[in-house]
Amino acid sequence: MKLAMIGSGYVGLVSGACFADFGHDVVCVDRDDRKIAMLRAGEIPIFEPGLDALVARGISAGNLSFSGDLAGSVRDADAVFIAVGTPSRRGDGHADLSYVYAAAREVAEAISGFTVIVNKSTVPVGTGDEVERIIRDANPEAAFAVVSNPEFLREGAAIDDFKRPDRVVIGGNDPRGLAVMREVYRPLALGRSPIIEMSRRGAELTKYAGNAFLATKITFINEIADLCEKVGADVQEVARGIGLDNRIGGKFLHAGPGFGGSCFPKDTLALLKTAQDNEAPQRIVEAVVAVNDQRKRAMGRKVIRALGGDVRGKTIAVLGLTFKPNTDDMRDSPAIAVIQTLQDAGATIRAFDPEGMEQAAKVLADVEYCSDAYSTMPNSDALVIVTEWDAFRALDLKRVKGLLKQPVLVDLRNIYPRELVEQHGFSYTAVGR
Repeated sequence: MKLAMIGSGYVGLVSGACFADFGHDVVCVDRDDRKIAMLRAGEIPIFEPGLDALVARGISAGNLSFSGDLAGSVRDADAVFIAVGTPSRRGDGHADLSYVYAAAREVAEAISGFTVIVNKSTVPVGTGDEVERIIRDANPEAAFAVVSNPEFLREGAAIDDFKRPDRVVIGGNDPRGLAVMREVYRPLALGRSPIIEMSRRGAELTKYAGNAFLATKITFINEIADLCEKVGADVQEVARGIGLDNRIGGKFLHAGPGFGGSCFPKDTLALLKTAQDNEAPQRIVEAVVAVNDQRKRAMGRKVIRALGGDVRGKTIAVLGLTFKPNTDDMRDSPAIAVIQTLQDAGATIRAFDPEGMEQAAKVLADVEYCSDAYSTMPNSDALVIVTEWDAFRALDLKRVKGLLKQPVLVDLRNIYPRELVEQHGFSYTAVGR
């Protein structure tokens, strides 16, 4: 199949590289000439484990290319995937669909022959209808079908998620369009990954509902963690106790500083806006958003309490800045609110992250960024673990204690056993334990 991927960001680049690895002929399109030049040279503008090798393999095989020419790239494509950004719109939290609609207009003027237009971007219910209208208005003679095909990629594990997905969701009602999509995903069907066909609006809502439910699980266990601290229970024991019930499942039951990233915060807000527009309030999701927003700064206050209630003039070492490990994504990272809360209280911050410091510097001012984990610690009054990178899971605690001014460890990801840390003479603070 000949595929065009409009947008070479996270979703477009990972999807395009994986489709090419399946044997399809893929061109990834982007307006950023600098990004296109980087990709043609094999340089990856984002951090995703294994993506550099996958892109290099596609380029070498000759079935993955990069272009700034949208019209030329989509003209003979069997399917055109729109994978542009849909950030939260300022003011109301609704998804900003201007990039999606602009791409649809450009695609409409360039397609020839029957073409499937695939919304890969995360979009509110009804967006496919508007995309179809835009294309029809721009090119009344065009032969096309608009399909929804939401992505379910986890940053840090995106390639495995694409190649071995829990499911592939395809939404549409045009038989020709569905036939093309079955052929596009045939390599996955051979591996028995379930391919689910449904209405276009159903597919659009499935993406938002899925992310809202996962965000709800995270927020639920975080509130249970707060209760555990009050009653003397261990949230990790409670999470295991409920997670082994296969109706609940153990995933996303890890207490911590709240969810962040490119999906959950944006998608929960967009779902709420859609619900309001349709007079179908989502009270649970409203509570999830409110609790999560409050929690991030509450974690900063937890650090302040661990240092006796006053951090003015103190230095705090922070390990982990990205919203999760194995990514350089800082969008809505809990580390932002934690650090800002500490700075507002008068603390000085020294920080390290294996991949995220370049992006962190764009959103966090007056932070000293260090070359490794241990260089954050000399003369610091506390060590705070905010993101659970593997590099932080086996620190030399004897060395850590020798470097810190005070032996205070605040573990916001619960990656260390309390007994081990306290045996080394630390004051240890965790979440829900």
